[in-house]
Amino acid sequence: MATATRQWILDSRPVGEPTMENFELVETELPDPERGEVLVRTLYMSVDPYMRGRMRDAESYAEPWDVGDPMQAGVVGEVEASEHPDFEVGDVVTGDLQWADYAIADGRDLRRVNPEHGPISTALGVLGMPGVTAYFGTTDVAEPTPGDTVVVSAAAGAVGSVVGQLADLTGCHVVGIAGAEGKLEWLESVGFDEGINYKEEDVSAALRKACPDGIDVYFDNVGGPVTDAVWPLLNVRARVAVCGQIALYNATEVPTGPRKLGKLIESRARVEGLLVRDYEDRWGEALKRLSEWVASGEVEYRENVVDGLENAPDAFLGLFEGTKIGKQLVQVGQREA
Repeated sequence: MATATRQWILDSRPVGEPTMENFELVETELPDPERGEVLVRTLYMSVDPYMRGRMRDAESYAEPWDVGDPMQAGVVGEVEASEHPDFEVGDVVTGDLQWADYAIADGRDLRRVNPEHGPISTALGVLGMPGVTAYFGTTDVAEPTPGDTVVVSAAAGAVGSVVGQLADLTGCHVVGIAGAEGKLEWLESVGFDEGINYKEEDVSAALRKACPDGIDVYFDNVGGPVTDAVWPLLNVRARVAVCGQIALYNATEVPTGPRKLGKLIESRARVEGLLVRDYEDRWGEALKRLSEWVASGEVEYRENVVDGLENAPDAFLGLFEGTKIGKQLVQVGQREA
């Protein structure tokens, strides 16, 4: 029997910052799952800054959506019907599905969620893509060592907050850059040593004060003027992990550059981009360590949950307001008892 579902599609490509005009909620019917497939009822859905790039008609590390395509997202859901031997009705799973009430998925693209590791919503945050990104971005790319000064931009976000806590566990001096005093207060409560409000302070001056001995590691989630302010303070053999460029995602023209590469000659710093999909075969390693830290309280997290699939675009647009702490989620359904 076909399953009726609501589904958000890309109705038009945004120019600059996206608006509600770029989204359309439609109703459609899904067929029964075929061999190897699973019908998943959405419980939680993730919204992430990288989705802005998929709304462009341009090549990127994530394939762009065509106008009329269903919007896609990381989803935690409950199996409603299964034609795959590894999944049964009632299993909680996660995968890259749609902004929808229900979705059909290839069972090979799903991973079972272990509720013993934490609330199932964390499979989209600290125990999901953002947490895994932070883990490998820290351990494999940034490589902090005890005594290093580590600076994290977008530090109160789902990735940056974990990066800073992992650096703190390593024994580093950790400086977080964020855009609200409430965010800085939370960061200090979870192990950051210093906080800089880029909306209220001269970032260059604040960094010189917070990092008197220079910067050994910079975890870059934003690009733009914040990253420009970091660059002159890079120490010899510093490591820069480039994870995101949210300051530029809505730009209609890409600023001219790069203009500051000369600093790398002096500092011999290493700048490396980061894509979490490069670590697919090591997710188990990251989730094991992260779940242990979460269970012990050594890594803390925050979630912002917007209720209702109909409010998914609002949740996405809220990412660009800079007011949220932690992971931005949409709760679509309740798990059946």
